[in-house]
Amino acid sequence: MPTNKNALTRYKYLDELLSDRHHFFDIHDLTDRVNEKLITSGLPEVTQRCIEKDINYLEYAPFFAEIERFRVSGRRCVQYADPSFSIFKKELSEEESNLILEVLNTIGQFDGLTHFEWLERFKIGLGLKERTKVICFSNNPYLQNSNLLGVLFDNTSNEVVVELEYHTFSDTGKKTIVFHPYMLKQYNNRWYIIGAANSDRKILNFALDRIDKVTPLPEVKFVPCEEDLAERFEDIVGVTLYEDREVEHIIFWVSDYSKDYIITKPIHESQKSLRNNAINTLLKKYPNIGSGRIFSIDCIPNYELIRELCSFGKELIVLEPSSIKDEIFKRISLMVEEYSCVRT
Repeated sequence: MPTNKNALTRYKYLDELLSDRHHFFDIHDLTDRVNEKLITSGLPEVTQRCIEKDINYLEYAPFFAEIERFRVSGRRCVQYADPSFSIFKKELSEEESNLILEVLNTIGQFDGLTHFEWLERFKIGLGLKERTKVICFSNNPYLQNSNLLGVLFDNTSNEVVVELEYHTFSDTGKKTIVFHPYMLKQYNNRWYIIGAANSDRKILNFALDRIDKVTPLPEVKFVPCEEDLAERFEDIVGVTLYEDREVEHIIFWVSDYSKDYIITKPIHESQKSLRNNAINTLLKKYPNIGSGRIFSIDCIPNYELIRELCSFGKELIVLEPSSIKDEIFKRISLMVEEYSCVRT
């Protein structure tokens, strides 16, 4: 094997690309991908002919890699016949095996990921013994299409563009969208896939129970997200994000009965308990509120926030801003009307 750094680096990246089962690479793609890595590593670019020779070299001693050549959409693609093959593969040390066993043992206790069949195969292959669960996460066993969780996880982690066929509760007609998946997020016992539309790059989210079919599109180039999505969701409760709305300072009173629930499980990560002068000012403005605690949060109002605030009933009252207070008042008034119709 050539010992120069450039050749070893090329073999390493080619090895990763040839074992990839989520994308189809022709010789042009492989050359571009390898050169991107070489530039990042401070090494000179190589020609397509060089990559062709590298692939041919891998097929002979000492590697004996079995490489398939096939056509996809008119392109002549190449990959390892066995996706588990690697020219750098070696037996795991005892320390590495023990570490993997511990990780699998932990992951295997997640009730929310029940459709990861590969996990069970790993357990068997590594001789992992079953044990009593010590961590149990909330899971909705009746959630529709929960089997799509594994499929979407696979495509998201491997950066594969997908076509989603979906419907809404207000319109059961089937719709399709070409979608770049970035993140799976769970909220209120429901899973969502978050990503960008291929057409305009707008960030969208789809609940898994409204997705009817997922079709991988490996021939479509995946475009990474340009922002930190986790940071974007720090400003909201739940998953609904309105890009045209700003963060608002929301102040609410909570009764003595419920204040400890709010303290130990904040409505939003920005939640603070108001003190001293701020409280005195509010008590003068709202003299009729009872004994309790006053809190504030800073987030973008959405459906999930309003529902969460309403869920405490009379134990939580929004004091400011007026827009949220009025929206909750309207919702409660409509509830009173509906219940008035069914009281006997």
